[in-house]
Amino acid sequence: MHPSYLRLSKKDLIKRIKKLFRILKNCEICPRKCQVNRLKGEKGFCKLGEAPMVSAFHPHFGEETPLVGNYKIFSLKEHNLCRGSGTIFFTSCNLSCVYCQNYEISQLRIGQEISYERLAEIMLDLQERGCCNINLVTPTPQVPQILKSLLIAIEYGLKIPLIYNTSSYDSYKVLRLLDGIIDIYMPDVKYSDNRVALRYSGIPDYFDIMKKAVKEMHRQVGDLVLNKEGVAIKGVLVRHLVLPNNLAGSRKVLGFLSKEISKNTFLNIMDQYYPCFKAFKYPELSRRITEKEYQDVIDLAKKLGLKRLYQNQ
Repeated sequence: MHPSYLRLSKKDLIKRIKKLFRILKNCEICPRKCQVNRLKGEKGFCKLGEAPMVSAFHPHFGEETPLVGNYKIFSLKEHNLCRGSGTIFFTSCNLSCVYCQNYEISQLRIGQEISYERLAEIMLDLQERGCCNINLVTPTPQVPQILKSLLIAIEYGLKIPLIYNTSSYDSYKVLRLLDGIIDIYMPDVKYSDNRVALRYSGIPDYFDIMKKAVKEMHRQVGDLVLNKEGVAIKGVLVRHLVLPNNLAGSRKVLGFLSKEISKNTFLNIMDQYYPCFKAFKYPELSRRITEKEYQDVIDLAKKLGLKRLYQNQ
């Protein structure tokens, strides 16, 4: 199955790229709406300009099994083997989570500005190394740059799906421009209380923005679809990180997914929270979660009828 972007005309893709770069002139690429001219070097919250900025890239084998394939049970010489998720870590983020495990990339903004041609080369290199997708990590502030590079990569033979791996604080207007380009959306649904989101991630309207964004993602690609090898080819895969003391508001998050998205939502309820970065300044965040806290969220998901809970393998 070819990715959606190969069914899009070059003319249509160029038209969308132009629209996105116009948005950069008075930047509203994300819901923060900093309204700076990034094309002239002005920088808003994300501290990014016009050029793509990348921190790292490599085949990733630690993602969910549908994203990396069952590579362990095959010889590396196996034809069409999915050899991991082709992960590109984009520098910066439009959130400022006090417990971020990747804070060097997201908030210290360690990375390098590169050309559009170089970003296209990275995508093609990951495909050449056998990755079954291009996993765009924290793409939100750099959507125009990604699409401009994608146009180049297509010309040189890119033909694997794109994963939009996001915190879910995304502009509805920008997501609409990604319709027919992104095959797999992977929203991290963080909070159900806007006050909590403001305290720990610096955003006042997270739940409202997230709900609209995830609904649009699901409208575009639907529930997650796997091929006969068990590799994801299209759809939404949701992540939800359990926080100590129920700070994520998991009951309301799961209720939203069950009632307003789909009971067939492919859901990874994650237990790997640990305090880092600035978390120790907040006593309520300064410990790992308990086994009971995690199991309570799993049980709640099942009670709400969510049928596709991911189990780590």
